[in-house]
Amino acid sequence: MTELWRELLIGFCLMLVLEGIIPFLYPGRWRALVNRLAQVDDRTLRMTGLVSMLFGVGLLYLVH
Repeated sequence: MTELWRELLIGFCLMLVLEGIIPFLYPGRWRALVNRLAQVDDRTLRMTGLVSMLFGVGLLYLVH
């Protein structure tokens, strides 16, 4: 396995761990948040996703 794929896999695994912390610790709050997110319009979700991706790319640039 190349170094790039190994690092991507490590990053993906860490993302899964971080994503699982909130539902594990606060299942009721997480469920309420998911219910509220289901009511948000598509445009707002897309813009939030775009901002999140750009922030992630910016952080990667600063780290490397």
